[in-house]
Amino acid sequence: MTALQALALVLVAIGGGAVVFTRDPSRQAVVASLFGVLLAVLFFLFQAPDVALSQITVGTVALPLMILLALSKIRQGEDS
Repeated sequence: MTALQALALVLVAIGGGAVVFTRDPSRQAVVASLFGVLLAVLFFLFQAPDVALSQITVGTVALPLMILLALSKIRQGEDS
C-alpha cells in the first residue's frame, strides 16, 4: 500500500465521521457529496476506475440531489 492510498483511507474515515456527526440535513447532503468524491478518489487509487466513475455519478451527484429535493418537498409541505 502506498502512502497516497493510506492517506485516502484516512480521509475517507474522517469524511464518513463528518457525515454521521453533521446534524443539519442540508449540510449533511453536501458533506455526503464530498464523501462521495473521497470514495471515488479512493476507488481510483485502488485501480477501480469503473467503480470510481459510478461513485461519482451516484454518490456525488444523484444521492445528494435526491436528499435535497426530498428536503425541499418536506419543507414545502410544512409551509402549507
